[in-house]
Amino acid sequence: MHSVNLQDRAIPVGKIVCIGRNYAEHIKELGNKTSGQPVLFMKPANTMVAPGGTVVIPAYSKDCHHEIELAILIGKEAKEVSVEKALEHVVGYGVALDLTLRDVQNSQKEKGLPWEIAKAFDSSCPLSDFVPADQVADPQKLQLKLSVNGTVRQDGNTSDMILTIAELIAMVSSYFTLEAGDILLSGTPAGVGRICSGDQLEATIEQVGTLRVSVA
Repeated sequence: MHSVNLQDRAIPVGKIVCIGRNYAEHIKELGNKTSGQPVLFMKPANTMVAPGGTVVIPAYSKDCHHEIELAILIGKEAKEVSVEKALEHVVGYGVALDLTLRDVQNSQKEKGLPWEIAKAFDSSCPLSDFVPADQVADPQKLQLKLSVNGTVRQDGNTSDMILTIAELIAMVSSYFTLEAGDILLSGTPAGVGRICSGDQLEATIEQVGTLRVSVA
């Protein structure tokens, strides 16, 4: 069983639900169309990398990209919840990296095929420890910053999300039940780019924490 830390508790993780295309500038930088409806996909729990861990880029890709994201830890079952009550189901927030094999993803998109081999490879989801939800004053006003080898690549704010965290939880829970221990990744701001062997990544979200990983 894979788990994340919430203060002094180990929380078993179920599924990791990811949101694509939830920041307008990121949509533009990849040349995608803004539809108003974010894309949903999943990563299994065994894709997680703990703080200080190592990312391994699969041999079948030559273009792995970083994507910093606010991670939302679900604390109680959410099924068809309203936007107004959605945040009642959140127990914690963390820093996540949704690592993406961009060349593989583009190839899959051209063929009309799912993205899993580009998004759900082993070590594709580094995650920080989580802070309790009540320690984050407003999850829609958080600065996100990612550096590679000390150079800032991504610098955005959760206020730029197309759908808010509450709206995302309501939407996802209308399709399938979110259970305690599930994690929702809420999308990435602009500035994504390639990472290579030997790189050192540092991802920080204010009030939430900092995640550091290396690339093998």
